[in-house]
Amino acid sequence: MSRVALSRLSLGCAPLGNLYRPTSDADARGAVEAAWDAGVRYFDTAPHYGLGLSERRLGAALRDRPRDAFAVSTKVGRRLEPVADGERPDTEGYAVAPTHRRVWDFTRDGVLRSLESSLERLGLDRVDVLFAHDPDDHYTEVLDGAYPALEELRAQGVVRSIGAGMNQAGMLADFVRHTDMDLLMLAGRYTLLEQGALDDLLPLCERRGVRIVAAGVFNSGLLARDVPPDDAHYDYAAAPGELVARARRIAAVCGRHGVTLPAAALAFPLAHPAVASVCVGARSAAQVERNAALFAARIPAGLWAELRAEGLLREDAPAPA
Repeated sequence: MSRVALSRLSLGCAPLGNLYRPTSDADARGAVEAAWDAGVRYFDTAPHYGLGLSERRLGAALRDRPRDAFAVSTKVGRRLEPVADGERPDTEGYAVAPTHRRVWDFTRDGVLRSLESSLERLGLDRVDVLFAHDPDDHYTEVLDGAYPALEELRAQGVVRSIGAGMNQAGMLADFVRHTDMDLLMLAGRYTLLEQGALDDLLPLCERRGVRIVAAGVFNSGLLARDVPPDDAHYDYAAAPGELVARARRIAAVCGRHGVTLPAAALAFPLAHPAVASVCVGARSAAQVERNAALFAARIPAGLWAELRAEGLLREDAPAPA
């Protein structure tokens, strides 16, 4: 199976599903169009994102694009079931009507049903990558049910690459050891603030030819501004004071080299040979354009050397050229 071509900068489409607050259809389409204009050709979504809203909006925005010109990943593990009117609203961070509920399901049947529904929402006849989504508490179920189904779909050519996406490196390393996954999405665990994935996952992926999509590179917003504010978030919660202080130290070094903290945060993960793409979410054209400009920034090599000298970056972390 040929490798899926991934643009180095990719669009994370959770905000298109009304993550935290509503996003208009026009803004969602504008985000995808601006990403396309910036050279983005890889788009990541999931049924979880807005109870299918993200998939519907992404599919609509890509409908007139040549299908072989872009790659789409979606996910399995949270199957959507319709609910009756009047049930409680969505409680997982999305500003959407409670038309469905999420059901954890990593069975073979669950994978096939989830993919079929995703293709219908996307309006596509295939997706390029299919991830097991947040399997933290479902490792055995993935190995016994979801993974064999993913492998079967890949063998049939229904999808081209398979993998898992989550917020921890340890279980992803176990998947690399015990399966034949092609691509992994690692969220928030290989960033300017955290390089623990160098201990195990990234070297293992490099040896075995497994590629990584680095998501959450701003660590839930802590690295998203030039100077991290007191009320910054980290891992979807209020950032601990010591991490805010560390991020500010990194920002100060960036400033001395004429670079912004978010520009350095975007550039850093791609220096590792296992990392194929940096996936950044956006809900409007303006946000995409900002991210694309940050991504294009030139960063002097001296920045990485000073971060190491200050003890703010691991010595074994590859630095961008």
